[in-house]
Amino acid sequence: MSSKWLEWSQQLQAIAQNGFAYCQNPYDLERYEQVRQLAAEIMAAHTGVEPSFVYSLFEQEEGYATPKVDVRGAVFREDKILLVKEREDGRWTLPGGWVDVGESPSQAVEREVYEESGYQTKATKLLALFDRNHARHGHPPFHHHVYKLFFHCEILDSAPQESHKSENHETEAVAFFAEHQIPELSLTRVMPTQIARLFEHLRHPDWATDFD
Repeated sequence: MSSKWLEWSQQLQAIAQNGFAYCQNPYDLERYEQVRQLAAEIMAAHTGVEPSFVYSLFEQEEGYATPKVDVRGAVFREDKILLVKEREDGRWTLPGGWVDVGESPSQAVEREVYEESGYQTKATKLLALFDRNHARHGHPPFHHHVYKLFFHCEILDSAPQESHKSENHETEAVAFFAEHQIPELSLTRVMPTQIARLFEHLRHPDWATDFD
């Protein structure tokens, strides 16, 4: 799970990325190149991935380095939670994904829920804002530093729209699950403790938003 080497790699990559964004001195740019290479080698050494592959991922990031934003929709019906099955690993997760430039977090989660499940929803409350890097969440290592936003979303239509299926290439199944029947989860996206916490929020709608 997350450990110091992951934080060091991400922080070195952020230093290099910020340097490339603002520095003009060619000698300093060479040093930032070395810092980025070191960050890639640290991550590769702990994940078994080729340093060149990690470096290429880091190289795609431009501008001042900030955490990415991942939104997830908690959609409940009859005390069951909506999950989607990922094509990538065959496991289940809350519908969601990256926030696009130009849209608000609530717009993003409503879009992602529709694209991945076919359900039109309305985001009604931010239940949790978690730092994916935080050790207590237990996510597998990831090359980006990510903030995860979990929204309670109310269903607006009784049945999913079929039109989303032709456009969706990420998920292959959609279902509602009771709290004691949660299937194997895609741990890069959501953890069992987070699902359990969302059910607690369902039972305690007056609770404040969780964070960190």
